[in-house]
Amino acid sequence: MKTFLLASAALFCAGSSVAQEVATAPPQESTGSTASLLDEIIVTATKRGYGENVQDVPMAITAFGAAQLDAKFVQDLQGLSYEVPNVQLEDVGTAPGYANFTIRGLGINSTIPSIDPTVGVFVDGIYLGINAGVVLDNFDLEGVEILRGPQGLLFGRNVTGGAVVVRTTRPSFDRRANAEASIESGPKVTASATLTGPIVDDVLAMKLAVYYSEDDGYFHNSFTDSQFGKSKNLIIRPALSFQASDSLRMDLRYEHGEVDADGPPFQSHAIFPRNSTFDISINFPGFYKADWNQAIFETNLDVGFGDGVLTNIAGYRQFSSRSAGDLDGTPLSFFHAYFSIDQSQFSNELRYAGTFGDFEVTSGLYYFTQDLNYAELRELLGGTRVISGGGTQDQTTWGVFVSTDWHLTDKLTINLGGRYTWERKEAAVGTLGADQCNLDTVTCAVNFADNASWEGFTPKIGLQWEPDEDTQIYGLYTRGFRSGGYNLRNTDPAVPPGPFDQETQDSFEIGAKKQIGPHRANIAIFHNTVNDLQREIIVPGPLGVSQVIRNTADAEFNGVEAEGQFLLLSSLVLTAQLGYTDGEYTDVRFDLTGDGVVNSTDLALELPRLSPWTYGAGLTYDRDAGSWGTVTARVNYTYRDGSAFTDNNVGFLDESEMVDASLTLNTGANWRLSVYGRNLLDEVTIGGDTPLSAAFGGVGASLSPLNRGRVFGAEVAARF
Repeated sequence: MKTFLLASAALFCAGSSVAQEVATAPPQESTGSTASLLDEIIVTATKRGYGENVQDVPMAITAFGAAQLDAKFVQDLQGLSYEVPNVQLEDVGTAPGYANFTIRGLGINSTIPSIDPTVGVFVDGIYLGINAGVVLDNFDLEGVEILRGPQGLLFGRNVTGGAVVVRTTRPSFDRRANAEASIESGPKVTASATLTGPIVDDVLAMKLAVYYSEDDGYFHNSFTDSQFGKSKNLIIRPALSFQASDSLRMDLRYEHGEVDADGPPFQSHAIFPRNSTFDISINFPGFYKADWNQAIFETNLDVGFGDGVLTNIAGYRQFSSRSAGDLDGTPLSFFHAYFSIDQSQFSNELRYAGTFGDFEVTSGLYYFTQDLNYAELRELLGGTRVISGGGTQDQTTWGVFVSTDWHLTDKLTINLGGRYTWERKEAAVGTLGADQCNLDTVTCAVNFADNASWEGFTPKIGLQWEPDEDTQIYGLYTRGFRSGGYNLRNTDPAVPPGPFDQETQDSFEIGAKKQIGPHRANIAIFHNTVNDLQREIIVPGPLGVSQVIRNTADAEFNGVEAEGQFLLLSSLVLTAQLGYTDGEYTDVRFDLTGDGVVNSTDLALELPRLSPWTYGAGLTYDRDAGSWGTVTARVNYTYRDGSAFTDNNVGFLDESEMVDASLTLNTGANWRLSVYGRNLLDEVTIGGDTPLSAAFGGVGASLSPLNRGRVFGAEVAARF
C-alpha cells in the first residue's frame, strides 16, 4: 500500500509539472473543433439547481458536451467505454442492450433484470430501473457525465461503482434545426433531425427530434453464408417548455423507441479460436424486439428563500422486450433461449438548493416504484428438453437527503451530507422447469413467494481547498450500497432465489484539479472497501448455465486516475487519461472455485471485470482550408488490460487496444462532412465469456457474444 501511494504521488507530481511546462509558453487562442474541446463543460450532477464547471466539482467526474460527443461519433453509451480511466461501459451481449457497466473494478455480469447494477444510469433526472434497454442507439444529447466512485448521497442506491448521467436537449426559444445522416460498415445507415423553436415567443417552445437507423448486419454467419446482426431502430422525442416568468420553467419530455433486430452474435470457442475472426456459425438467428415509452416532467422554480431553486422531476418509463438467441454458438441446437421482459416504473424527486450565508444546501425527497415481469424458455439438446421459468418483482423505494457545503473561508470548504433510503421488494418466482411460463403474457407458475425490506444510510464528509480560482485539492469519505433482492432466473430448485442482502461500500478519495489557461490536469487516488459483495456465480450446468446469486465475500480496491487536456499549438489539442485499479478479496464466504470447500484458493481468485490498467491519448488538429472552411483531423489510442469474467476465473476477457480516427470538414457554421474509423486495429473483443459444458457444443464450448471490429463511416451534418 505504501508503494502504491508513493507511485500515485509521483504520477501527480509528474502531471503537474507537465501542465506547468506546457503553460510556460502560452499558445495563441484555438479555433475550430479544438476550441470546442477546450470549452468549459457544465455538469448537473451536483443537483444544485444550476450547472457547474466540471473543474470546480470536488469529485472524480469526466464529462462530454455535445461537441465532444459529435467529435467522437458516439452512437450509444458503449461508444465511451474506452474513453474514461477505470471505466468499462459494456453491453454484456447475452441479449442486446443490457448495460453491464464497471467503474473502479465494481461491475456485474448479468442479464437477469431483477439484479441491480453497480453503476446507475440516469436520463434527464430519472433512474433507469433495470439494465435492459440501456445500451441502445442514442442521439440529441446535450451531455454525458461519468461519475466515478460511490454516489449514494445524491443518487441513492445502486451507484457503488459510480453513475452515468445523460442529458438530452431541451426545447429552445430560438429557432434552430439540425440534421445528420451517416453510413458505416455493415452497411449501417442512420438519419436524425431536430427542430426546435418558440410557439409563443418567450413563453412556450417545442422540440421534435427523430432518429432512424437500419443495419444490414456486420457479422458473417458461415453456416448460412449470410450477413448477421440486422437491426432497425426508431426513436421519437417531442418536448415542450413553458416559461411562465423568469423564475418558473417547466419542461415536458416524451420518448418513444422501437428496435427490431437479430439476436446476439454468439461465437463458440469450440469452433473458432479466441481473437481469430468475426465469423459466427449458428443455425438459429434469434431476434430482438423492444419498445419503450417514457415521459419526464421537470419543474424549476426560483424562490426567495435562500435565493434558491425548487426542482421537481417526475418520470414514467415502460419498457418491453422479446428476444431469443443461439447461446451455444454452433450450427447444432444445443442451447437456444427465449427471454421476455415487461417493466414499468414511476419516480419523483423533489429537491431544494439554496444559499444561507456561508452555507450552500441541497436537500430532497425521492420516491421510486417499479413492476417487473420476466420469463425465459430454454430449448436444450435439440429440443429434447424444454424448460422455462421466471417471475415477478414489485418494489418501492423512499429516500431523503441533505448535502451542505460550509465555506469556512473563501478558499476552504467542508462538505457534509447524508441520505437515508428504505426499500421493499416483493417477489414471486418459478424455478426453471417444464411448462412453467407463457412468454407472450410473461406469466409463470410460481413455487416461491417472499418479500423483504432494507434500509441504508449513506453519509459523505469532504474537505475542499481552493488556493486560487484555477486549483482545487479535495478529500472525501462516502458510503454507497447496492440493493438486496431476488433472482428471477432460479436454475436450482434446491437453492432459494433469495433474498440476498445488500452490498455496502466505504470509499476514501483524495484528488486535485488544475487549470492553467486552456490546459487541464486532474488526478484522483482512492481506497474502497466492499462488504457482502453481491455476485452472480455463473458455472456450466445441466440446464446449460447455472446462476446463483449470493453475498460471497468482502473486497478491497485501491487505485489512481489521471486525466489531462493540453493545447500544444494554436490548433493542436492533446488529451490523455490513465487509470490503475488493484483489487483483492479480503474474506470469502462462498465456494467460488466449485471445489466443495472455501479456502485460500478462493481468496486468491481475481475479481471479475477488474482490468488493472486503462490508458489512452488523442490528438485533435485544426487547419484553415480557406474558403472551404476548417479541416479537423483526430486520432485516438486507448488500451485496456484483460480481466477475469467469471468468479471462478475460468472465463476471461482479453486485453484490447483501440485506435479511432476521423477527418472533418467544417464549411462554416452550417455544414459538416466527416469520414471516420473505429477500432482500426480490428481487435476482436467479446462482451462475455461464459464456459459451457462439452454437452452443449464440445470441448471449449462457450457463450461469447462478439463486439464489432473495424468500422469505417461517413457523416454529413447540417445546422440552421
